[in-house]
Amino acid sequence: MTTDAPTIESWLMGRVVAYGKVDAGTFDAATPLADLGLDSVYALTLCGDIEDEFDLDVDPTIVWDHPTIGELAEGISERLAAA
Repeated sequence: MTTDAPTIESWLMGRVVAYGKVDAGTFDAATPLADLGLDSVYALTLCGDIEDEFDLDVDPTIVWDHPTIGELAEGISERLAAA
């Protein structure tokens, strides 16, 4: 599995589109997750997807600590590299 930030970023963008919150092409990695409709339920779902996809335990606060897709991808990549 590739754990570099650009690959993770692309995967995260796909999750946002799959959740039906926004259309592809209407946001980028620098768009704040809050602007993409992130709420507590969405955060929990995204964390579950991250755990399943990357076999990485994450706390839901990760999405508040890393408020954009780009920052979240970097945070996940760093955690994977450290594991």
